[in-house]
Amino acid sequence: MRLADIVARLGGELRATSAEAEDLLISRIATLESAKSGEISFLSNPKYQSQLATTKASAVIVTPAAAAACPVPAIVTPDPYLYFARLAQLLSPKIPAPVGIHPNATVLSELPGHVSVGAGAYIGANVRIGDGTVIGANAVVGSGVTIGANCRLYPNSTIYYGCRIGARTIVHAGAVIGADGFGFAREKDGSWVKIPQTGIVIVGDDVEIGAGTTIDRGALADTVIENGVKLDNQIQVAHNVRIGAHTAIAGCVAIAGSTTIGSRCTIGGKTSIVGHLTIADNVHIAAGTFISKSLPKAGAYTGTVPFMEHDDWLKNFSRLRHLDSMADKIRALEARLNELENKK
Repeated sequence: MRLADIVARLGGELRATSAEAEDLLISRIATLESAKSGEISFLSNPKYQSQLATTKASAVIVTPAAAAACPVPAIVTPDPYLYFARLAQLLSPKIPAPVGIHPNATVLSELPGHVSVGAGAYIGANVRIGDGTVIGANAVVGSGVTIGANCRLYPNSTIYYGCRIGARTIVHAGAVIGADGFGFAREKDGSWVKIPQTGIVIVGDDVEIGAGTTIDRGALADTVIENGVKLDNQIQVAHNVRIGAHTAIAGCVAIAGSTTIGSRCTIGGKTSIVGHLTIADNVHIAAGTFISKSLPKAGAYTGTVPFMEHDDWLKNFSRLRHLDSMADKIRALEARLNELENKK
């Protein structure tokens, strides 16, 4: 695309020393360090500021503060990373899937004309799928499932019976939506009695579910993933969890049952969240944090504790909670000791 056409489509201000810059042809996006002629880069992290002076890119997306230091034509915008994301979509359109049902697929429901079903896929009875949706090779869609328009299920993904998927949702390879939640009651002899999981999973519009992620169906009520949620790879979402709109969760997070997570939250990788908690809107949790109680206020949270015997952990953690007040007492004692020494 011409540089001027990019700005016309996505906005921003084009700054250049020559009129010819508008006609520069951009073929792809690259890093500041690796970019060549015909490629555009972006500067969003100040740690890469030094690479701006030597970049071989034909143009760079920058903030107003960095524009003066840019040696090549610049697209000036308040958020270069967001601009980069939109430009990447523009320059990298999705590869279209062939419309129709592969002869090696098993389809037990009537589908609309503009659906793609790959080889080895299985679609059960009473399934409803919207136009433009792609069901990848060997994907499984259980009976009674509803999937909205323009979704994409990648190969080997599985949607259990009765679950509902909104429009424009992406489910990556190996993801499992609607497996039984971990529900058991214990007999007196120590054996386990399975509790039937009679709820479903409801996934909203514009959701992305990463490879290998599992979302369990509800035990009685439903597990709900609201609109715009982004889930990374290998996340465990247990039964009856609710995740609010536009929350983003990084890989290897584990969320125990009946926890409610608010809207617009971010949760770092390998975070563990115990069950039956409530997390407010606009909460940001650092990677590796262990959340053991509800977070009723927006804000950033971080921290964990070392593994130890449970009784020792309880004693140490109870003291840890009082460190601030203990520090105040120590400072007061030090001040008092200084007074006594000065009197002597």
